[in-house]
Amino acid sequence: QVQLVESGGGLVQPGGSLRLSCAASGSIFRIYAMGWYRQAPGNQRELVARITSGGITNYVDFVKGRFTISRDNAKNTVYLQMNSLKPEDTAVYYCNADLRRVVGGPRLTYWGQGTQVTVSS
Repeated sequence: QVQLVESGGGLVQPGGSLRLSCAASGSIFRIYAMGWYRQAPGNQRELVARITSGGITNYVDFVKGRFTISRDNAKNTVYLQMNSLKPEDTAVYYCNADLRRVVGGPRLTYWGQGTQVTVSS
């Protein structure tokens, strides 16, 4: 079973920073991309940032210039550095991974359990 374990969420004041981490473990042949999504109460889950194994990134417009996604391929870990946080960033943040577990197997998407980020004074 593939598991994605997230850490780094919590309560922070407006203008502050947090760094989220997500480590993938289990039987994995290769990870092709990892990303972060978020969902606030009453809203749909939305893409925040994504990075491919080759280092290609994309961000939702609302976080461009404030958030930075990176990964350590050797550790199967993705990070999200969040700066200049706003109350509107408050949400549950979910890690995901696009991966293949075995050679010739299907390419599937897996999700973490989510971590709460609250931006409030």
